[in-house]
This record gives sequence, structure tokens and C-alpha cells, in this order.
Amino acid sequence: MTDLLELADPFFGNGAIDLPTPEGIAATWFFIKAQTGNTHPGATTPFGMVSACAYSGAYPTGYGVNAPNTHGTPARRFDRPVASGFTHLQQSGTGMIDTYYNYVRVTPLVGDLGQLGTRWPLHDEVASPGYYAATLGDTGIRAELTASLRSAVHRYTFPGGSAPRIAVDLSAGGIDFPGMRTLPTASDIVLVGSRAVQGWIALAGVRLYVYVEVGGPASSALWLGDGHEILGGQRSLAFDAITPDSFEPFGAVFDLTPTAGSVTLVRVGFSLRSVSQAQRNAQGTLRRPFEAITERAQGLWQNSLARFEVHGGSQEQRRIFYSALYHSLQKPSNWEGESPDWDGAPYYVDFATLWDQYKTQIPLLMTFFPGRGCDVVNTLLSLAERWGHFPNAFLLDADRERCEGQATALAHTVIADAFHRRIDGIDWLRAYSVMEADLAHPRNRAFFETGKVEPPTHTLDLAYACFCTARLARALGRHTRAATLLENAANWRSVYDRATGRLVEGRYYEGGLWNYSFRLLHDMAGRIALYPTEQAFVADLDRFFGYGQPPVVQPTDPDDREAMAAGLALNRFEGFNNEPDIEAPYAYVYAGRPDRTAEVVRAGMRSMFTTGRGGLPGNNDSGGLTSCYVWNALGLFPVAGQPVFLIGSPIFDGADLHVGEKPFTIAVEDNGEGMPYVQSAALNGHPIERAYLTVEEVMAGGTLRLKMGREPSPWGRAHRPPSYPGG
Repeated sequence: MTDLLELADPFFGNGAIDLPTPEGIAATWFFIKAQTGNTHPGATTPFGMVSACAYSGAYPTGYGVNAPNTHGTPARRFDRPVASGFTHLQQSGTGMIDTYYNYVRVTPLVGDLGQLGTRWPLHDEVASPGYYAATLGDTGIRAELTASLRSAVHRYTFPGGSAPRIAVDLSAGGIDFPGMRTLPTASDIVLVGSRAVQGWIALAGVRLYVYVEVGGPASSALWLGDGHEILGGQRSLAFDAITPDSFEPFGAVFDLTPTAGSVTLVRVGFSLRSVSQAQRNAQGTLRRPFEAITERAQGLWQNSLARFEVHGGSQEQRRIFYSALYHSLQKPSNWEGESPDWDGAPYYVDFATLWDQYKTQIPLLMTFFPGRGCDVVNTLLSLAERWGHFPNAFLLDADRERCEGQATALAHTVIADAFHRRIDGIDWLRAYSVMEADLAHPRNRAFFETGKVEPPTHTLDLAYACFCTARLARALGRHTRAATLLENAANWRSVYDRATGRLVEGRYYEGGLWNYSFRLLHDMAGRIALYPTEQAFVADLDRFFGYGQPPVVQPTDPDDREAMAAGLALNRFEGFNNEPDIEAPYAYVYAGRPDRTAEVVRAGMRSMFTTGRGGLPGNNDSGGLTSCYVWNALGLFPVAGQPVFLIGSPIFDGADLHVGEKPFTIAVEDNGEGMPYVQSAALNGHPIERAYLTVEEVMAGGTLRLKMGREPSPWGRAHRPPSYPGG
């Protein structure tokens, strides 16, 4: 088996973009968001509970060099990668979401505790899935990080003859910009013997339990304040209430004795339930060498990546693919057994937000990791039962109404994806009941009373939620209710302008009405019929994607509002830089023009992605962008909430995919640069003339054969993907 870890780059996408010069239609696309992927290279496991990474305080993950930004080339806070220590529980590729984690900063030191907070340059950085390492400036300290499913493990190698110590800042959180730190509101910590500290810290409304243990003989003490005053003889430290005005940093320090040698392990465990559980999570790696823990993490990554075996393509394309796949499988985080609200049961966090993930990343999880898909659905059901409605985002904080301006009712789409794949372990009657309760929530009343709500995208979200719920209602024999829900699902029409065929004017999040107008609805036939002809719909798509238009100059200066406004006025595709129109290239398929889809997708694959730190065109957003790349590269694209995969233009000669427990193979003939168009297709030896597969066909396993060519062909033009106006 190929060592896929060599192809997966954790540094992929964590710097400002450094992409190929776009050509053709790709040169006409406009980037609305910041031109950086905002990923991090920290050590974690697939969907891991814990991560660990060098901490600079940079925007937005705590790693890197960027200052806060929302568009243009990100301004640099630092000239090069630096770190003041190593933190945990990083977000991945998100924009500004208020809570940035980075809890418990561990800093190896040689010398005075006053060095705590110093940012050392990072030398000789190395990262692979499950492992990160760097040397801190001229200290001579080599830091290595790895992770198990429930803990982070640090290994520090100190220079000979030094007096090493480990400082732990238990009050750390957020990133180092005004208004972006996460300050604790209460805490209770205690030293355990000479080598450990444990307790809890209230952060963002959540009580986080922590256990930190240092290997080898040591002496311990608590410290307090910006001056890091040692609290001699004091073994515990409690704060009933901490305000921004009264806050002082606090933590523990461990002085290693000469007999400890130059190498020290630090184990960090977290829990949302108890100190004892945090301790068990940390000590789960005891009696296991650092190398063995790393090997275990890397084995988990190898097994996850190996569910996708691509063949052919260039070395660069394979590196982009597996780097993208790696960053697609970090979130959401599996905190099973850690819910503070219920015992046992699945508990997944880090949906930041469903808007980022529901079109591409969650369908990837549902298709290739159905067990995790089951757990995600059951987590969402449990949350909705407790809160009275589904979340649009769910993180380690107490914010239950996060990002309401983005989208609504997206959990219905997630549940529909699981239903269409017949994922085991879900009580579908329970799911249906919770979906109905969510639709009946008072916040949705206006939709059912008037047929539409502001913003217009919320109308589309709720109409689609009705469609998804209707499908499940019908499967459960509730035909009368299904019919009513499908009438509500038709309300998507209320926010389309019949004169233009596009969405009405309104308030739109990160884009304009054009960016949302080509969303894949459940009734695409009805959507296209708003135009006088299919050709008119295609012509509007051509305008949106910039066919025949001059190149666009991307605004690089974040303060150049005039350039940003001019770009937005183009009403142009966002070039995989952002979520609203990420599936729009596949709208062509519904109008019998899969050749156009192939042209747009191939242009994006060629111009919008490359290797290295600058390899992503925009925020990865918890794997949403990288999952889009994975799907497009394979030549299949999921229609979220529907039992359909659309056929695009694969860039590899083939792929062996482990779909659930069954193999599905894509075999491609005559593929390569300049050969984007499907000429013919066959499924399990039987010719197909349609540019789509059903979910049932893919999940059953088999072989899809595609023959490619240089020119568009009649293939896929006569048959349209299914539309579901009647459910």
C-alpha cells in the first residue's frame, strides 16, 4: 500500500494564497473572502477530540503569521512563523467565529519563568498527519507533538547542561488580538504531587476539565499574574468569578531535576464531565513510548486516507488530493462520552458551521464513514431534543444561536443524506419527530404563515428542510403530512424573480443574489422553467461564470473598499473562495450541459489549488473547501439532501473508493490535461447516457467507467438528473 502520509501535507493552506496564474474563465472569477486557507499543521487524529499545535496567537487558528482579515491578501502580524508555546483544540480553516479554542498553553523553558510569553522563531518545522515538530528559536529546545484519540502528548528535548522547566498557562484561550481572547470566568486548579496539575476552567460558558502530567522527576508550583509570581507552598488556586478587569493569567510550572535527563514527555487530557475523566484521557497513553503513540495516530490516518486510492495524475495532483482529504477529515471532533448533558451516546462538536460543511464535507463523511455519519445525526438529534431546535453551529461554547444570519434548518439536509444512504443506527421515527418539532419552532412561524422570510436564503433553507422532512414522512407512511410539507417545499418560488429567473433583491450573507441563484434545489426542473428556455438558463450561467469576459484583478489590499465593491458588482462566481456558490458549476448538468460543468470544474482544479501553504483559494471552513476539491477531483459531486451524485470531470485515471463497506471503482480512459469531456459512460458494464448516479447505485458498489475526450460530446445532454417537485 502506498504511504499516503507522505502525500498529505498538514501545512497545506495555512498561508496566503500562492496559486497558478488563472487562465480562461478562471481568470474572471472574483474572490470575496480572504485569500488564505486558514488551516493549521497541528497533530491530531481523524475527527480527533484533541489537537496540538504551535501557538503564535495569529488569526484565526492561533498558528501562523496573519493579522485579522476578511478579504484581500491577509496582512501579516509576524514576518515568519513564531510560537510562545503549544496549545490545544484548534479550529480548522474557519473565519471569525468568536471562539478560537487554543486552550492550555504548554511552554518548555530554559531559564527564568519571565520568558513565558516570548515568541520564538520556529526553526526546522516538520509535520505529517499525527505529528508536528519545531525548534524554538535559539533555545535549542526541540518540540514534538502527537495525539491519541483523547489526549495530546508533547515531547521536549532540551540542550545538554540546561535546567529545563515546563510552564503551563491554564488561563490561555483564543487568539492574541483585542477582543479575540477567550478569558476564563471561573476556575479551580490543584497540583497533584510533583508532576501534575488538574482542575477546571470555565471558558466561553463551558466548564473544561484539564489534567496535565509531566514525565520524570520534577518539582511543581503554581504561578499567578503577568509577572508569573511563584505561589510558594500553595497547592491550589480557585476563582469563583473572573471579570475582564480582574483577570490575571495563572498556571503551573514544573522544574525538572538533573536526573530527568534532556527528554521530557507531557500528557494533556481534557473532559467536559470531570477531572477524573480528563485524567483517564491523559493517562491513556501511559507506558506507551512517544513513537508508539505517533505510530498509532499515523496508522489511523493511513487507514482513513486509504479509503480513497487514486491512480494516475501528476505527483502534484496527488499531493493536493491527499492534503485536501487530510484537512477534510479533521472535523467535526468526536467527544463521545463527554457530553455534560447526557450519558454515553455520541457527542460530536466543531460544526463551525453547518453552512460551511453541509454541501461537501458532511456528504463525504456520510458516504465513506457511515458510522461517523450515524453519530453526527444522533448528536444533532440529542441537541435538538434538549434545546427545542437544531443548531446551525455547535462548538465548545454556550452560544446556542450562533451564525443565525448564515443559514437555518441545515440539519434536515444532513439527516436526509444519512437517510438516503440507509445508514444504520438511527431511529428514523425519532429523527422525523425531531425534524417536525424543529420546523414548528416559533422562529419559523413566518415562513409557514407567509411563504417566505428574510433573508431570501432562509426561505430556500426552510423550503428544502420541508422537502427533506417530507421524504422521511413518506417513508414512514405519513402520506398526508408529506403532501403538506411538499406544498411548503414549493415556497422556494416565492423568492425568485420571474422576470429575471434569479433570486429577488434582499440581504445576502457573503455574496449577492447571483451567488445564491444557482443553488441546487430539489426542483431544478421548475427552477430552470423560470426562464423562457433551457438555453436562456445556460446563458445566465455563462454570464455568472464569466464566459467571454475579461480577466478580473483580485483586490489584494484589505482596505481597498472601492475595488471590493467593483468586484462584487460583477455578480460573478466566487471561484471556490467561499461557500454560497460552491456547487453552482453542476447546475449546468440539469440543463443538459455537462460539458460546461467539466470546463468550469477543470478550470478550478487547475487554477484555484496547488501544493504548500498557499495552496487553497479561501477559508477551508472545517473541511468544506477541501472536501469540494476531493469530490471534484474524483468526478462525482453529491447533491446534499438528495439521493443523487452528479458526474463531473475526474482529474485522475481512476479511483478505488471504499464506500461504506463496499468498493466502488472509477475507471477513466483517455484522461489528462485538455481531455475534460466525458464521451461515454458505463456502470457495471452497462452503458449509461445520464450525467448522474443514484446514491443507491454508488452505495451498492461496482465500477463506473468513463471515456474522456478533447471535445464536448452528446453524452449526458438528453437525460436530466431527477427533480423532486412532488417529493
